[in-house]
Amino acid sequence: MTPALVLLAGMLLYPIFYTVWVSLSDFDLASFQPSGWVGWRNYAAVLSDPGFLESFKVTGIYLVIALPLQMVLGFAIAFLLNVDWRGRGVLRALFLVPMVVAPVVAGGVWRMLLDPLWGVVNYVLGLVGIGPVEWIGDPTLAMASVIIIDTWRWTPFVVLIAAAGIMALPGDVYEAARSDGAGRWQTLRHVTLPLLVPVMAAAFIVRWLGAVKMFDIALAATKGGPGNATNVLNLYIYEKGFRSLEFGTASSMATIVLVVTMALTFVLFRISHRLENRW
Repeated sequence: MTPALVLLAGMLLYPIFYTVWVSLSDFDLASFQPSGWVGWRNYAAVLSDPGFLESFKVTGIYLVIALPLQMVLGFAIAFLLNVDWRGRGVLRALFLVPMVVAPVVAGGVWRMLLDPLWGVVNYVLGLVGIGPVEWIGDPTLAMASVIIIDTWRWTPFVVLIAAAGIMALPGDVYEAARSDGAGRWQTLRHVTLPLLVPVMAAAFIVRWLGAVKMFDIALAATKGGPGNATNVLNLYIYEKGFRSLEFGTASSMATIVLVVTMALTFVLFRISHRLENRW
């Protein structure tokens, strides 16, 4: 396994080490290489950058709202699709469509749908006397729009994980619950949900790791605006690195985000193990 491990380590670790090296150096645009060693100067500049701190806040708002919403919708839809009814297979196949659409395409299409003048969404709202609504122009609604687009795209992923977990539940436990006279809601509360706790925890962690990397939908749908209302961390790092050409600062930001993400993921894993042991 040594050749495969060496190749994997090179593919995974070298970019991380190079990013850390750039974050501690003065990046020379002429040679496009890190040149002089500057130590923690880039990190000090990042921590005093109000734009970076604001993007941290924006990303936190997005995560706090989007992740629970996608988890609740995903498991609720999975329960509905698990019931035997006509047309279930067609709907289950349709739920895969948003997940396979390219994020940039999804963001661009939704930007057209939410256009205040020509968008279909405002046209439908106008039929019932609402609108026009500035989905992209209003700071609060712009963040809501990004969350809606992201939820539309990633809820099917949660549905897939939840549906697989539901189908894998042991049938003898439900037979025992029926023998004890448990009703539908009692079975859901005391049997199904406790058995699905490990699946919920795994789905949340996987989705968290994907949500932290939010970039393409925000870029295509709102370009971080209006103002900095949807300027998430990765979009701000992209602007710093590839628009302002401040690669040392951008690398420092990326390293800070990596450390924070690893720490929070470790905490989530610990919570997940405790929940699995408890249930």
